[in-house]
Order: sequence, then structure tokens, then C-alpha cells
Amino acid sequence: MSTLLLVIDVQKDFVNENTKEYVDKIQKLINENSYENVAFTKFINNEESLWYKKLNYKGCMTKEGQEIVLDTKSYKVFEKTIYSALNEELKEYIKAKEIKQIYLCGFDTEACVFKTAIDLFEGGYDVYVLKDYCMTHLGDISHNVAIDNLERLIGKNSIV
Repeated sequence: MSTLLLVIDVQKDFVNENTKEYVDKIQKLINENSYENVAFTKFINNEESLWYKKLNYKGCMTKEGQEIVLDTKSYKVFEKTIYSALNEELKEYIKAKEIKQIYLCGFDTEACVFKTAIDLFEGGYDVYVLKDYCMTHLGDISHNVAIDNLERLIGKNSIV
């Protein structure tokens, strides 16, 4: 059975006191080679985005801030301009690689990880959230609330 570890938005602008310890943890997970496929997402922000215009969010606007702080090796990187990673490019990748199970880790649990997990679930994909390899820049409380909601929305067995 083909598996995918999808590493969501582990980027410089998302690393802070709450997330920094997860960078090494996620890198070790990648280096274990437990998944047939590994891919990354990268959030790209700009002055035309909703995040900038409506939320006044100025992160991930520079190449430095967008930089993935892990060794991506030669793995695929999907650029995105929305919360969810599930777009046509990812769907084609999943189909081409005949991926049966998708495991999510990365930042932020209550935003991009959350939305991607729900979109994959609603798309009929077999999705799992690696709760000990996800975090939010807001800290444990927001992370735990998101995980509790995901247990309810995509199933307790999908949170590992």
C-alpha cells in the first residue's frame, strides 16, 4: 500500500517558541523513511491575498519567510496560496503515485493542517493526522482544540 507523508508549511515565518521544537521532530520523521512518498507544501502570501487584505497578515511574503526549514531532499514541493493543500496538482500526484494513505504533519494545526485534513476526508481519501508532529504558532491550547475537533470531524481513528 502506497503512503504519503505530507509535510504542511514548515516555513521560516511559522517557526516560533511554540513550533521550533517540532522542526527537528518532523525532520527525524522524514529521515526514518517510513513512507513511500514524502511531499511538502509551501504557503505563498502577497499583497493581493485575502490574508494580507482582510487579515493584515504579512508573513510568508518574502522568499526568506517562505523558506521551508527542513531538508526537502528531492521531494515534491507544492506551492499554495490558500489554507488547504488539496488542489488539482496534489490530486494528480496522489493518483499518479497510487497513494492509498495520506499522513499529515506540520504547521498550523488549527489552520492549514485542519483544512487539508477535512478536504482530504471529504474527497474520500484515507487521511491521518500525526498529532505529535503538528503544532500551531499559537501553542498547545489551539493545537489541542483543533485535534479534538478533527477527532469529531474525520474520526478518532484518523488521529494518530
